This record gives sequence, C-alpha cells and structure tokens, in this order.
Amino acid sequence: HGPGVYSQIMTAVTRSRRPALTQRFADLRLALAMFGVRGWAVAAAGAVGTLLVIGAVADLYENPIFQRQLAARPQDYVIWVISGVLGGLIAGTFAVARDTANQSQAAYGGVLSVIAVGCPICNKVAVMLLGTSGALNFFGPTQIFIGIGSVALLAWTLLLRAQAVAGSCPI
Repeated sequence: HGPGVYSQIMTAVTRSRRPALTQRFADLRLALAMFGVRGWAVAAAGAVGTLLVIGAVADLYENPIFQRQLAARPQDYVIWVISGVLGGLIAGTFAVARDTANQSQAAYGGVLSVIAVGCPICNKVAVMLLGTSGALNFFGPTQIFIGIGSVALLAWTLLLRAQAVAGSCPI
C-alpha cells in the first residue's frame, strides 16, 4: 500500500503485538537498513576509532604511549573486538538520527571495556585498593565479568539507539 496512513497504522499495530525483545531486534534490523553509505562510513570510522583508543590504552597493540606489564589474554582481544564493533554501530546510529539519548551508556560501556581488557597490575586504582597481589589474584579474574558487562551495556545501548532511529514508540 506504500507509505500511506493505512500502512503506517498496520505497522504500528504489528509492532505493538510483538514481544519487547523481538521488537528491539526488529528495530535494529530497520536501523541498520537505514544506515546508507553515510551511516556505514560513520560506523566503520567509529569501530576503528574505538579499537584504536581501547587498544592503545590497554596496550593490545604495540604503541609508544602505554606499556603493559602482563601479556594480554585471549578474552581481552575478544572483548576488545566486540566492543569496537558495537561502538562503531552505535556511532552509525548517530549518523542516521541525531537524538543524543543513550550517549552516556555508550561512554560507560567503553570505559568498562578499557577496564576489562587492561593489564590488572597496570590499573593504578586496583593496585592502590588491593595491592599488587590482590590486583593479580582478585581483580584480574573478575575482568572477564567486567568485560561481559561492558559488552552487554554496549549491546543494550545499540538496541535503544536502534529504537530511537526506527522511531518506534513503546506506547
């Protein structure tokens, strides 16, 4: 029927009958379809930027600014790459819709990603609070959970941004 009023009403009715999580993924598909060249370019630049910043601070690639005391673990690289992809997709949503909602959640997810993939004894706060052995024996093993939390926060932010881009209304 095209973009007429009837079509819009039917879309709204169909959307209201879906379970919430299914609707969020439908919004994500719609938002990604709306990216276009500009959105995908911003997403790619955002992903590369996220990877460069997190990787430099956590010394996941060799750089002259930061030095890591302990070798990176495989989980660090997995969390780093997933965070980069999600960060890029979140950036791409801002190219489609300028609404600044959920910007702080993306920032928190990024900060948690840095904490999750960083060297446990290079984290001055962890060493100050727990000592070197505490940072190695307590903080180090918990970093995987911090990483999972950061990825979950970034994924949730992406779903909320997709909802804003898709223009769906929870009412």
